[in-house]
Amino acid sequence: MSTTERPRILVVGGGYVGLYAARRILKKMRYGEATVTVVDPRSYMTYQPFLPEAAAGSISPRHVVVPLRRVLPKAEVLTGRVSTIDQDRRVATVAPLVGEPYELPFDYLVVALGAVSRTFPIPGLAENGIGMKGVEEAIGLRNHVLEQLDKADSTTDDEIRRRALTFVFVGGGFAGAETVGEIEDMARDAAKYYPNVRREAMRFVLVDVADKILPEVGPKLGEWGREHLQNRGVEVYLGTSMKSCTDGRVVLSNGFEADSNTIVWTAGVKPNPALAGFGLPLGPRGHVDTTAALQVKGTDYIWAAGDNAQIPDLAAGEGQWCPPNAQHALRQAKVLGDNVISALRGFPQSDYKHANKGAVAGLGLHKGVAMIVVGKMKIKVKGRLAWYMHRGYHGMAVPTWNRKIRVLADWTLGMFLKREVVSLGAMETPREEFHEAAAPVMAAAAAKQPERADRREDAAHAGKAGNGAKAKAG
Repeated sequence: MSTTERPRILVVGGGYVGLYAARRILKKMRYGEATVTVVDPRSYMTYQPFLPEAAAGSISPRHVVVPLRRVLPKAEVLTGRVSTIDQDRRVATVAPLVGEPYELPFDYLVVALGAVSRTFPIPGLAENGIGMKGVEEAIGLRNHVLEQLDKADSTTDDEIRRRALTFVFVGGGFAGAETVGEIEDMARDAAKYYPNVRREAMRFVLVDVADKILPEVGPKLGEWGREHLQNRGVEVYLGTSMKSCTDGRVVLSNGFEADSNTIVWTAGVKPNPALAGFGLPLGPRGHVDTTAALQVKGTDYIWAAGDNAQIPDLAAGEGQWCPPNAQHALRQAKVLGDNVISALRGFPQSDYKHANKGAVAGLGLHKGVAMIVVGKMKIKVKGRLAWYMHRGYHGMAVPTWNRKIRVLADWTLGMFLKREVVSLGAMETPREEFHEAAAPVMAAAAAKQPERADRREDAAHAGKAGNGAKAKAG
C-alpha cells in the first residue's frame, strides 16, 4: 500500500456503487489530484442480475464477476474489511485478510457496502438454507442441484429420491422467480440424461409471504409470471411463510410439509450490518440517511448510495425513497462520483433524480417478462421478446467490454451447443480426496511412533544397565 500527501478518497465496498463511483472519480480526476482507495473483502465485483443464469449454466461464473484491480488500475485496491470509522480524526480501521488491523486516514468517504440477505429466526434455516447473493452461492446451487439428480438416479430408496428431487425456493421477487425459472429449466434438460429421473418426479415449490410475485413488473405481468411457472409444474404458494426447515423438513404456514435437500432463500435483503460501526445517521430500517445529493446528512465529506442508503426519490415525489435495485445503483454511482469531484474542487453538489425506466426479468431460456416506461406509458411484454429485452439490457449494463463480449459469446455458443450437466460438487471441498489418500499413511506413521519410542527407551535402559555393569567390573 502506497502512502501519499494527496487527499485520499476512501471507497468502502467494491460492488455496483463502489466500482462505478471509483471509475467515475478516476475518469473525472486530474492527474495527481487525489488518491482513490477501494476496500472490499473480495477482489471482484459481482453482477448479481446474472447469478440465476450462472446457476443454470447459461453463463460461465467467471464472466459474472469483474476484477477490481483490472478495472481500477489507477486506484489502490485493498482486500479486507473496514470495521470502524472515526469521523473526528477521519480515520478508518481496516482489517485485512491476514495480519493485524491498521488505521487508514482519509479526506473523503464513500459508503457502498451494499446489502446482505435478510433472514429470520426460522428453525433450520441457517443450517440448510442456500442464498443467492454471490457467485459462490450460484455455483454451489448448480452443483448441488445436479448432485441431487445424481443421487436420485442412483438410489432405489423412494424416500431418498423424493427428498433429492424436491426443491424449495423462498421469495418471489426477481431473485426468487428468476432462480426457480432457470433452475427448473436446467433440471428439465438434465433429466434427459438420467434414465431413472423424470421431470414429473421433480417437485419445485416457490413460496412468498406477499400476495404476488415479481412486484417490480406490475400486477398483470406478475400474475402472468405466476401462471407461467405453474404451467411448468412449479407449485406457487402466496401469502405463505416458512415456519421451519429443521433437518430439511420444510413446514409452511399453510400446512404444507415436505422433506427437501434444497432450500433456496431469496426473501429480500437488508443493509450491511457493518454500518453500525461507522457512527452514521441511520434510517428506521438501518439504511444510511442521505440527502438528494447522496451526501450523508450532517456531513460534507461522506456520501452513500445503493442498497445501504436511504435516498429521496425526487422523481416519485415527496416522502418516497429510491428502491434498492441495480437501475438506481448504477445511476447513483455516476452522480456520486461527480459530487465527490465537485467537493474536491469546491463546487456545489448536484441532486440525484431518475425516473423509473421499467424492469425486465428472465424465467429461463426464451421466457421472460418486461415492463418498459416510455413517458407516461407502460409497455408490457412477455414471452420470448421480453427474454430478448432482458438479455439485451443486462448484456449492455454489465461493466467493461471484456465482460460484455464474454457473456455474448456464452449466449451465442448456447444457441448451438447443449448446456453442460456436470456436477463439480468436489470444488466445494477440493482437498477431500487428497486428505482421504494421505490420512491412512499419516495414521500408520503415527501408530509406529510409539513403537519406535518404546524401542529407543528400551535401548536407553539397556545402555545404562551395561554401563553400570562395566563400572562395577572396573
